[in-house]
Amino acid sequence: MRGVVFDGKQVQVVDDLTVREPGPGEVLVAISAAGLCHSDLSVVDGTIPFPVPVVLGHEGAGVVEAVGAGVSHVAPGDHVALSTLASCGTCAECDRGRPTMCRRAIGRPQQPFARGDRTVYQFASNSAFAERTVVKAVQAVRIPKDIPLRAAALIGCGVLTGVGAVLNRARVDRGDSVVVIGTGGIGLNVLQGARIAGALRIVAVDANPAKEAAARQFGATDFLTSTDGVRDVLPTGADHVFECVGRVELIRQAVDLLDRHGQAVLLGVPGADAEASFLVSSMFLDKAILGCRYGSSRPQRDIPLYAELYRQGRLLLDELVTATYPVEDFEKARADAEAGRVARAVLTF
Repeated sequence: MRGVVFDGKQVQVVDDLTVREPGPGEVLVAISAAGLCHSDLSVVDGTIPFPVPVVLGHEGAGVVEAVGAGVSHVAPGDHVALSTLASCGTCAECDRGRPTMCRRAIGRPQQPFARGDRTVYQFASNSAFAERTVVKAVQAVRIPKDIPLRAAALIGCGVLTGVGAVLNRARVDRGDSVVVIGTGGIGLNVLQGARIAGALRIVAVDANPAKEAAARQFGATDFLTSTDGVRDVLPTGADHVFECVGRVELIRQAVDLLDRHGQAVLLGVPGADAEASFLVSSMFLDKAILGCRYGSSRPQRDIPLYAELYRQGRLLLDELVTATYPVEDFEKARADAEAGRVARAVLTF
């Protein structure tokens, strides 16, 4: 079968990939569509260290082909959106409703794929850039069949991360002010999360002025090409600032833009050894800097919620899919994504 494999030096679309059958508590899914996320590119450029060779992709949707023993919540033929959260469901963090903190779901890459006699790693417990993948049952979330799979694919990372950061981590409230630095795939979802939450002023900041129309479509009330003008819009600062780029200087700017009791939420991913600074004295008015993993999501709850918001027209998914590419055109999709020509490139099988 076909898949996108990174061997540590180059990315290739191969056709000799195999995947094992699902074991107990696992699901085999035929992937229909998968979004190309910045995290996939970060593996290739070394920002995110990961063992190789690895099948890339972690934002996908498809149709269940087979289930392992003990799986009852999905069945062959069901449409599912996939999460990257291979949580155990039994540890203290899972029991508290915080599966993103499950230690059994972090740093334990599996090797369900093979090329010939060599095993291949799975990225983010998912590897959606393959015609078929095996995931833990908890990662496969059934969705209504009337939702296009190319749209549903984007729920599994961009929406869970961006909208989830607003609703679950920051808990933006009605009337709050929000600044979003960076309006790529994650930033656009933060914007619409703020809109859904009822934020009154939503300021999008992106150096590319061509992104203004999309930012406003997703919920921005104001658009700026740098953070310099934020204080003109919000003289006392913002209740929430989301950094969605992953640059340390922008993290500092996010902190500096906070109002009293404001919070900066870090979503962009800088290098693993990157360090950021801030004025300690600026934090004593109940300000906070929040890390956020995967939107503090609970996928079995959140994915159906977002699917229903989409059906009601309140969550935008089709508008995120700015271009689709057959998997064979991965390099073109990658070039367009790196150049910022698309908000989200979607690979199809």
